Amino acid sequence: MPQMMALVLLLIILYLGDIVSTRTKAWVPSMFVCAVLILLGYWSFFPKDIVARAGIPDVVAIMFMYLLIVNMGTLLSVKELLRQWKTILISMSGIVGIIIVAIIIGYLFFDYNTVIVAIPPLVGGIVSAIIMADGAKTAGLDSLAVFAILIYVMQGFVGYPLTSIMLKREGRKVLQKYRAGTWSSVDDTKGQLDNKEDITTDVNPMPRLFAKVPVSYNSTYFIFLRIAIVGFLAYFCSEVLKPVVSVSPFVLCLLFGVIASSLGFLERHPLKKAGGFGLAVMGLMLFIFNTLSRATPQMLVGLITPLVVFILTAVVGMFIFSVIVGWVLKVSKEMAFSIALTALYGFPADYIITTEVINNLTNDQTEKDMLTSHMLPPMLIGGFISVTIVSVVLAGIMVNMITGPL
Repeated sequence: MPQMMALVLLLIILYLGDIVSTRTKAWVPSMFVCAVLILLGYWSFFPKDIVARAGIPDVVAIMFMYLLIVNMGTLLSVKELLRQWKTILISMSGIVGIIIVAIIIGYLFFDYNTVIVAIPPLVGGIVSAIIMADGAKTAGLDSLAVFAILIYVMQGFVGYPLTSIMLKREGRKVLQKYRAGTWSSVDDTKGQLDNKEDITTDVNPMPRLFAKVPVSYNSTYFIFLRIAIVGFLAYFCSEVLKPVVSVSPFVLCLLFGVIASSLGFLERHPLKKAGGFGLAVMGLMLFIFNTLSRATPQMLVGLITPLVVFILTAVVGMFIFSVIVGWVLKVSKEMAFSIALTALYGFPADYIITTEVINNLTNDQTEKDMLTSHMLPPMLIGGFISVTIVSVVLAGIMVNMITGPL
C-alpha cells in the first residue's frame, strides 16, 4: 500500500469518527468509532503496519508523546495541581476499587496468573500492558501475553462511551446552574480561566524568562526547541535515576512541563502556538490505534470471557469506590466516575473526549471556558495519575508475581 493511500485511509477514519461524534452530540465518541473502523480494517485489507506506512512509525509517535505531554504540563500550574488534590484522591480510589474487585471476582473464576496479568493493564497504559505481556511471555504464558495487550486494546470500548455519558450529564447540570445564575466554583474559575485566557488571547508573546527578547524572534522553531529541551531534560533525568529508581520519562515530562511553564521558560499551550498540536494528536491517536493490529478475531473468541469479566469488574470497582470518595469530598458522582474512568484510556483520549463533549454542549465561548475549567483539569490529572504513573509502578511490582505455567 502506498504511503499516501495509507494516510488518506486513516484520515478518512479519523474524520468519520468526528462526523459520528458531532451528529450524536458526543454520545458516541470519535475514538470509539475510529477504534471499531480500524479494527475492521485490520481484519479485512489493512496491512498490519499501515500506521508506519502512513509516516508515523513508533519512533515518530514517541516524539509526539514527549512533545504533547510537556505541552499538557504547561496547562497545569503548580497551584492547579495542589488545588486538584480531590482529583488525585478520587483517581487513586478508583484504582483501589479496580484492584480489590478484580482480585475478588478474578479468584472466583480464573487462575492466579490470569488475575495478576490482568490488573496493571486495567489500570491503564500501554507501558504497563507491554510490561505484563513480556513478563507472561518470559514465564511461558503466551496466551496471557496476548491477554494483557488485548485488555489495553479493548477496555477503551467501554471507557469511551461511559465517559462521554458521564461528562455530558455533568456538563448539562453545570450549564443549567450557570445559566440560572446559581453556579459558583472558586476552584474552577480561579487560575484555570487565567490559563485559558493565556492560551487564546495572546499572539506569540515571549514567555517571562525571555521577556527582553523581541517577540518577532519567538518563531515556530524556537517554540519547538524549548519544548524539546524540556522533553530531553525529562529523558535525561529518567536515565540518571535508573540505577536508583525507575521513573518513566513521560511522568517527568508532565512534571517538567508544569515547572517550565511556572518559571516562564514555556508559555501556556506552546504546541498549539507552534501550529503542531493537531498533527501531534493525530500521530499519537494513530499510534494508539495501531495496537489493534494485534487483536485477531481468533484471539477475541478465545479470550472473550475473561476479557469481558475483568473489564466489567474494573468498571464496577472504580464506580463504587470513586463515587463513595467523591461523595465524601463533595464531588458529583458523574465527575468522580469520569475521573476514575480515565484509567481505561488516559491521554490523549481524556483530552479529546472532554473537549468533544464541551463543544457539543454549547456554542457559547464563555460557557465553553467555564466547562473547560471545571472538567478538563480533573480529567487530565486523573489520567496522568492512573495511566502514566500508577499503572507503570503497579506493573513493575506485579510482573515479579507471575509464577509461570501451573
